[in-house]
Amino acid sequence: MGEEAAWLDEEEQQTWLAMVSMFVRLPAALDAQLQRDSGISHFEYQVLAGLSMAPGRTMRMSELAEFAEGSLSRLSHTTSRLAKKGWVRRAPDPEDGRSTLACLTDAGWAKVVETAPGHVAEVRRVFVEALTATQRRQLREIATRVNGAIGPGRACS
Repeated sequence: MGEEAAWLDEEEQQTWLAMVSMFVRLPAALDAQLQRDSGISHFEYQVLAGLSMAPGRTMRMSELAEFAEGSLSRLSHTTSRLAKKGWVRRAPDPEDGRSTLACLTDAGWAKVVETAPGHVAEVRRVFVEALTATQRRQLREIATRVNGAIGPGRACS
């Protein structure tokens, strides 16, 4: 048998449960807004937005998966759907034949430009305006520490 669990006290449990609720509800709220207003999922938007911010609007699939916080398999399925819509294209990486590049097309750029204002307004409504500047800074520091405890991946900074 293992060690006795170090159970959460009431304050720790309340904090944890509030965070778990937010972890579930925030992505669902953002996804609902994007689906309603633009017909895309939050993950699809993350992929398009990541490419829109990359030099040449191009990223290696492995880097894009890390940015979007998704597996390579999920990203591959998503980029296939986005490619069918003409928003993304994939190409071999000329610098590393083992890698694939994802490239945002002009039509994909137009989709980001069309979608971003509504998404930013929803992020502002449900997140930015719900917190003070001090709380946002503290939350960023908290997220950075928790991400560090989790290990490698995309950390907030």
